[in-house]
Amino acid sequence: MNILDDLKMQYKLGGIVNKLIYWNIACFLISFVLPELFRLFSVEVNVLQFVSLSSNPADLLWKPWSFISYSFFHSDFFHILFNMLVLNFASQLFLTFFTQKQFLGLYLLSAVFAGAVFVGSYLLMNISAPMIGASAAIMAVLMAVTVYQPLMPVRLLLIGNVKLWHITAVLLILDLMQLRLENMGGHISHLAGALFGFIYIKTLQNGTDLSLIVTKIIDFFANGFRRSPSTPFKKVHKNYSKPVEKRTTSRIVTKDKTQQQIDEILDKISQSGYDSLTKEEKDFLFKSGK
Repeated sequence: MNILDDLKMQYKLGGIVNKLIYWNIACFLISFVLPELFRLFSVEVNVLQFVSLSSNPADLLWKPWSFISYSFFHSDFFHILFNMLVLNFASQLFLTFFTQKQFLGLYLLSAVFAGAVFVGSYLLMNISAPMIGASAAIMAVLMAVTVYQPLMPVRLLLIGNVKLWHITAVLLILDLMQLRLENMGGHISHLAGALFGFIYIKTLQNGTDLSLIVTKIIDFFANGFRRSPSTPFKKVHKNYSKPVEKRTTSRIVTKDKTQQQIDEILDKISQSGYDSLTKEEKDFLFKSGK
C-alpha cells in the first residue's frame, strides 16, 4: 500500500478533526497549484480572490459563501502550519469533553460570527480589505474549552506544566497588543472568535447548544431530499383454519471470517491508533474497504 492509499485510509477512519485538517491542506494546495496550471495556458486565476472574505459590500453580494470559505484557506506555508498545529492541540482538548458534532458546529458558527465582526468593524472604519485563515474558528475552540476547564493542566515542550487559561490568556494578550499594527482585521477576527467560544459555552451551560443549528442544516441536506422507501401494498388472506404449530429451531449465526478480522483491526486502531497497524493489516483493511 503506497502513501496515497495510507492517507486515504487515515482520512476514512479519522474523525472530524482529521478531516478538517485534510480539507484545509487541500484548499491550501488548490490555491497555489490551480493558478500555476492556468498560467500554462496564459490565463491568470487568483483562487484566493474567490474565497477570501472582503469587507467591501459589493464583493459580499457576489460571493456570500466567503463567510465560511475564508476559514479553509491560508496565505502561506507557515500560516497554515501554525494554524493546523493549534487546531490539533485545541481540538484534542475540546473533544475530551464534547462531541465531534459540537466541534464542527462551533468551528463553522464561529467562523461566520468572526467574519461578520470583521466586516462590520472594517465598514465602520471605512476600510476595504480581504481576510483568510482558520485562526478565528480555532481561537473559538480553544476559548470554549478554556472557559469550560480553565485549570486543566497542559504540558508544553521546554516549559513544563501550565494551566490551560495561561495559554489562552497569552494568545489574547498578543492579539490585543497587535490590534493597531499590521493585520488588524486578523486580530479582530481572533478576538471575535474567542468571544463566540465564550458565548457558546455559557449558552451550553444554560441548556442551549448552538451547534445544533449546524447539525440540523447538515441533516436537512443529507436526509431532507431523500425519499423514504415506499412500502408495497400487501394483500392479506385471513386463514380460519386451525393454526399449525410451528417447530422452533435454534439458529446459530456465525460471523464472517473476513468481518471478524476487520473488527479485530478496528479494535486495535481504537486502542493504539492507526500507526500501530502492521503493513499486512493496513493492506488488508484497504482492500476490504474497496
